[in-house]
Amino acid sequence: MKFSLAIASLLVLPFAAAAPTCSLKSSSAASATTPTSTATSPGSTSTPVNPGKGSVAMAWFANWHTDYTVANITWKGFNRMSYFGAITSAAGTAIMTVSDSSPSGPVTFITAAKQNNVFPVLTIGGWDGSIYFSSSISTSSNRTTFVQSIVSMVNKYGFQGVEFDWEYPGSTNGLSCNTESPQDTANLLSMLQELKTALPNLSLSAATPVKPWNDATGNPSTDLTSFAKVLDYVEIMNYDVYGDTFSKVVGPNSPLDDSCAAAADQTGSATSAVKLWTAAGFSAKQIVLGVPSYGHGYSISQSAAVQANTLASYPSFNTNTPVTGDSWDAAGPDACGINQPASGDFNFWGLIAGGFLNEDGSVASGMTGRFDNCSQTPYVYNPNTQVMVAYDNAQSFTAKGNFIKQAGLAGFALWEMGGDYNNILLNAINGAISGSS
Repeated sequence: MKFSLAIASLLVLPFAAAAPTCSLKSSSAASATTPTSTATSPGSTSTPVNPGKGSVAMAWFANWHTDYTVANITWKGFNRMSYFGAITSAAGTAIMTVSDSSPSGPVTFITAAKQNNVFPVLTIGGWDGSIYFSSSISTSSNRTTFVQSIVSMVNKYGFQGVEFDWEYPGSTNGLSCNTESPQDTANLLSMLQELKTALPNLSLSAATPVKPWNDATGNPSTDLTSFAKVLDYVEIMNYDVYGDTFSKVVGPNSPLDDSCAAAADQTGSATSAVKLWTAAGFSAKQIVLGVPSYGHGYSISQSAAVQANTLASYPSFNTNTPVTGDSWDAAGPDACGINQPASGDFNFWGLIAGGFLNEDGSVASGMTGRFDNCSQTPYVYNPNTQVMVAYDNAQSFTAKGNFIKQAGLAGFALWEMGGDYNNILLNAINGAISGSS
């Protein structure tokens, strides 16, 4: 999941230089201003399709955008909304990142969610917000302090659920200065059990990678049945599977399947993730598929990008030429104080504002597009800027919705609220799940 460089700048650690420097990807979302032509576009003119009956239709709302606040949220089409949110702190507590009086503060969010009959959830963590997860729950005493801080926030604001987005337990693939221990996953279970005892009616969930959390040996866990007893859902973050800051080739951001790709390109997908998480002990009805409203941009020459008049599959790109995405993307220091390049992320509205796509989501004139039947995701290439973007569109969201329905999953979770354009993505996935498309 993403995190704001603007918020990250408030979290810079004085000891960051001494921390290990293994990092999977950079922060991406910045608090820059959306182009005026798209600032009100998400949900502004198209009536959202209702969620499928009994299906989770969720989005994460990022509280750091100055041009997309609670007042801009399109509530219709969703029945669950997660407030992003809260982060871990050096004091061993969970803390809010904005004031109560902010236009995107928790008080405003909760009030609006309840007015719209949407279930309000608090997200704790994120890419730049997971630094102190490990140390905060490393001992029984620490866990109690951490749990009590969450209980206080839930009681103060009225959240009905809490979601943990720890990136990542027992792994060095998170931010370079994260605290980390081989016992992270075991300690996470103990913390969740304590929180459930303190607030038995609270809905608990977790945003997860495509592979189950690491066990004490550093390998993906094969038995998470105890977690399945305390968590209502896991939201599998099936995105950032490939990206320009950590991959060597252009691949799908959010592949539905990768079993039909070459072995070297099988790095994870919705299909393989669901198999792993169900094998580890979660039922399909406890799995929510995370879906992205953004894509990754790559710098790539036209000769490498276009072969035989079509976009190449998994081509190499210019790793020394970072791409800056739309106006929500920026370079800057992460929460460890380490400068990171722009992520190259384009929201769906950003692809339209940037001329890659038309307002109906189709490929714009002068661009080259391709829909990959293996991953069930599209690509688009701008020969003038020599940028290729791996993204999602209505066709890929329809495919994901059909998969959710056929696999018996709980529903979907969209990263992020405000990334869509005119509800094109939302309507596609809701329509597929409900059978109205």
